Amino acid sequence: MGETYPAQADRVPVLAVALLYSTAAVLGIVGLAMLAGGFALARLGGSLYYLVAGGAIVVSAVFMLRRHVLGLWLYWATVGGSIVWAVWEVGFHAWLLLPRVLVLTLFGLWLLLPWTSPLFEGNIGRRSTAPKVLAGALIAALAGILLHAAVGPESNADPRFQAGQGAFPAASRVVQGIGADPADWPSWGRDAGGSRYSPLDQITPANVGRLTEAWTANVGTWPGMIGTPIKIDDTVYACNDSNELAAIDAASGQSRWHFDATGGRRGLGCRGVAYYRTAAIAEPCAERIFTANANSQLIAVDARTGRLCAGFGTGGVVDLREGLSRAPLGYYRVTSAPTVARGKIVVGGWISDGQYWGEPSGVIRAFDAVTGRLAWAWDMGRPDRTGAPPPGQTYTPGTPNSWAPMSADDTLGLVYVPTGNSTPDYFGAQRRPFDDKYSSSVVALDAETGRVRWSFQTVHHDLWDRDVPAQPTLVDLAVGGAVRHALVQPTKGGEIFVLDRITGQPIFPVTETPMPSRGGVPEERPAPTQPLSNALPSFRGPRLREIDMWGVTPLDQLYCRIEYRKARYDSNYTRPGLTPSILYPSSFGAINWGSATIDPVHGVMFVNSNRLATYLNLMTRAESDARGLKPQGNWSSAMEVGGGVAQLGTPYGAAVKFWLSPIGAPCNAPPYGHLSAIDLASGKLLWSHPFGTAKGSAPLGLPQPLPLPMGALNHGGSVATRSGLLFIGASKDGYIRAFDARTGRELWKSALPGSGQSTPIVYSVGGRQFVVISAGGSAALQVKLGTALVAYALPVDRK
Repeated sequence: MGETYPAQADRVPVLAVALLYSTAAVLGIVGLAMLAGGFALARLGGSLYYLVAGGAIVVSAVFMLRRHVLGLWLYWATVGGSIVWAVWEVGFHAWLLLPRVLVLTLFGLWLLLPWTSPLFEGNIGRRSTAPKVLAGALIAALAGILLHAAVGPESNADPRFQAGQGAFPAASRVVQGIGADPADWPSWGRDAGGSRYSPLDQITPANVGRLTEAWTANVGTWPGMIGTPIKIDDTVYACNDSNELAAIDAASGQSRWHFDATGGRRGLGCRGVAYYRTAAIAEPCAERIFTANANSQLIAVDARTGRLCAGFGTGGVVDLREGLSRAPLGYYRVTSAPTVARGKIVVGGWISDGQYWGEPSGVIRAFDAVTGRLAWAWDMGRPDRTGAPPPGQTYTPGTPNSWAPMSADDTLGLVYVPTGNSTPDYFGAQRRPFDDKYSSSVVALDAETGRVRWSFQTVHHDLWDRDVPAQPTLVDLAVGGAVRHALVQPTKGGEIFVLDRITGQPIFPVTETPMPSRGGVPEERPAPTQPLSNALPSFRGPRLREIDMWGVTPLDQLYCRIEYRKARYDSNYTRPGLTPSILYPSSFGAINWGSATIDPVHGVMFVNSNRLATYLNLMTRAESDARGLKPQGNWSSAMEVGGGVAQLGTPYGAAVKFWLSPIGAPCNAPPYGHLSAIDLASGKLLWSHPFGTAKGSAPLGLPQPLPLPMGALNHGGSVATRSGLLFIGASKDGYIRAFDARTGRELWKSALPGSGQSTPIVYSVGGRQFVVISAGGSAALQVKLGTALVAYALPVDRK
């Protein structure tokens, strides 16, 4: 005769009962949240799954509180139904499957543990194995699905963004543009055209796995360093985010000199320095290093000693605030390396985003590299005046600026300027014709006069902070049997424009494409079309759908799905309005200042890109004031993670943020980072792989040590070598890596002491080839900061 329920209950540990009741209560809360959220999503026209599954989980939790085995049956039936639904909705995409089923499955496993499952069995007076059999079958099915999905195709893939469309091209004898001494890295992008290509070949795909750390040097005393160093002869020159300059022995890493160019302000950005050699004067300062600091000063120091060049400007300093309208300190500063062109130092400037209408001018200026005298100024509001403003006047306030690295072609006598937006970014009804003509463009200026030769606009009437962030890369290409002097311009929107750098005309077709958009605000006058470079793969990513929403758990995924349904999302250029809109790619950009790398011998371009969305909405001036939004004071933040901006002087403030769930997971699914190669002759995508891992990235800022291959956010650039290697840091996971340029296969990696949000450089000294990267991190990506410059080389016994 079987035992009765009370006899069994007497033997049940109190702790086990408490665990069961606690688990049932948690599941009940989760189910109620899914039920309520599912109802809200269904009302918005979204999926009914969360409504049904939430209700089923609530009912199963009630049975569990009664310790009835039906609760276990119903819960595992819900898990089984969730697996079937997930595969039906997203197919075999591992990253999209995981948040739909992983947490629910883990709860089910907990319920089957030895201290929990007997409670259900005792409730009916006999052992019941059927729920375990069902659970085991479902777990096995889920494991098989994830195993096969782990290397599966991306969801909703763009057919033009499919790898393997062509073979890696052979070397071309007509392609030129390598330039410079092969042993050196004399400019931010190695050459003035920004190829980021080294003709060195000592380190090869066959031996790169033997790279070891050769030396580490500290650049200054303040953490944070995204600058790309340069190397001249036997010396490396670098800066950190606080504009501390350092000269370092290129072979040993020993310090040669240090110069504090901070101007009393730290942490405001230095992406690199410039070098100039002149025969016009004798030592000192025949060779000089140029930088610009947070106090808006252009500074020249002797490359050999680190002392100020007294004959440049006033004691080695030119005040860049001269001619600008009054503004809080820090609203204008130079964040990219100065550009050297025909004996002149050319600078633009970063203008604080979104603060008020009429911020300082985005004027572009050139200064004599020896004396520091103003050579010319391009003020787009006064194009006929190329000198300084008369006393009592200023350069035109509020014009588009140029904060990204520029390029130069001394043979053609042109400087290529990537421009940003006229401030504020998200409302443009007050913009003037010249603002709209030159914003978010690449502009070719005469290096001798500063006059405009041509301009090409990448975004019309930019309302999305889609500044041109990347250095224009100059390369000579064999196209249609003729050599074309080309300019390749990557953009935040993910487009790649290939232009004739003499005329500005597209080499690859550009299509003016209608961009439908609902909503917006009545004062605005949006552009009816936007230029798309449809002949080349776009890095803008496929259009987001509700099923592409992500999260670590079903609940934050549900939150993102509701937010998706609430927002307007008509195109990549949905108008900002008083209701939320989705900006994808985000204002961080599909491509940012890391730019593209071009192998000019094979005519192949390498691009590291991002896929992340921004959630954006305008607010009335009254609402903006009620939230306390007002222009920042001195030293406004250059952080790129967004927030509320006042946009004073317009009818609207703006709220802009990375689109994240409440626990900090991106609302769009991985992969977030890609590394890709394009044949510039054919426009074909040669290969593309997710780039970076999830190591160091977790919700709520928690540590996450597993290198899950999800494709990580990346910020920085790459360098290609003649031997067929591609070196890149950039990824948020904190590694520098080497890839096979022909296939994209990872060949080597090394953990950095600080994250490498910069571009590596490649040089040789004493016959030994080095790979060097700034490992200082970036506050914008919330990664580990540092002060280190790290060099790698083959062991001395490399033979």
